[in-house]
Formats: sequence, C-alpha cells, structure tokens
Amino acid sequence: MIFDMETLPSQDRYKIMTATIVPRPIAWITTQSRKGVINAAPFSFFNMMGNDPPTVAIGIMPKAGVLKDTTANILETGEFVVNLVSEDNAAAMNVTCIDAPPEVDELVLAGLDAVGSDQVQPPRIKASEVSFECRTLTLLVTGPLQTVVIGRILRAHIADRFVLDRERCHIDTESLKFVARMHGAGVYARTTDRFHLDRPIWPK
Repeated sequence: MIFDMETLPSQDRYKIMTATIVPRPIAWITTQSRKGVINAAPFSFFNMMGNDPPTVAIGIMPKAGVLKDTTANILETGEFVVNLVSEDNAAAMNVTCIDAPPEVDELVLAGLDAVGSDQVQPPRIKASEVSFECRTLTLLVTGPLQTVVIGRILRAHIADRFVLDRERCHIDTESLKFVARMHGAGVYARTTDRFHLDRPIWPK
C-alpha cells in the first residue's frame, strides 16, 4: 500500500513515521534559559550523525503551535546536554514529558538532581548513566516551528561502572539497559533482546 506523504494530513504522516521508524533512542535533553530556568524533556527524533566532529541531531516539533522550551533555550544559548535513558530512569523521564509552563523545572517535578557540566551552562541529570555536553553547530528549520538541532559533543560523561577499558574506550553497553521509543502513546522497548550478524567482507 502506498501513502502519499505529500497530501496526507500532518498527524497521519506522524502516525506512519513513528509506527515504522523504530526503535528510536531517546535524548533526555536539559537546557537552561538566559534567566537561569532549567528545562528537561525527552525527544526520540534523535541519533548520532558522525564522529569527526562528534555530532548528534535532534528533531524538535512545536507544542500547541509554539516553540518548545527546549528549542527556545537552544536558540537563546546554543547549548544543551543529551542525557540517555535507562530502564531505571524511564519513570522519571516520563514525568518530564509533562507540558509544564516555561518557568517550571521538570527535574524538580521528577525528583531528580542536577549536576554541573564542564563546558556548557545546562546541567546534566545526575541519575543518567551517560550524558553528552553539546554546543549547537547549526539549526535547520524544516517546517513551521519544526527544527533539527545539530550539535557537537564537547564532553561525554559515562558512569565509571560501565567503562570496561578507559584506554580502549570499551563501554559495557549491555549493562546500561537503555530504553528506546516505539510506536503509539507511551510504548517503549528494552535493548536487552538482541541478535548478532557478522558483517560480510568482499573477497580480495
């Protein structure tokens, strides 16, 4: 069956894309306004885009026809932190989904502690096992108030217990127990069900 994505209503396009582009990693983004108000919110339109420089991209859509606090803060300051989400933090992450007004600190609502970053003003989420301090490389406006934020990772913070070999940069990925976003309202997936395929090599 073919769906004409040029003519479908936007909500139907959303349903098709979020039902098929799965699983999606979650960027639990912390930002800070120029007035010092901290904001935390999860985004699943997110992934790594390259390693030289280390680059991530986050797609942010509007909320009720206006810019989300995350977008507004990034536009103001050019800084943000991507905190990754484990099973242990999933419930707290879900609390920060709330459509709170800009003056509300979602970390306080979720009972989470913030910890200072090294290179950017927005704090990291202390409970998060992995956090990336980022500075904006560019912003691409893809639609009315719809923005793709491309950021450069300045610092990667990984909890010591998940670092197998610091010199070789080997991380215990399995033990991180990250979760991913799936289709439908509130549906998530664990990263514990895996299979392995050897990459083929072209004969010389």
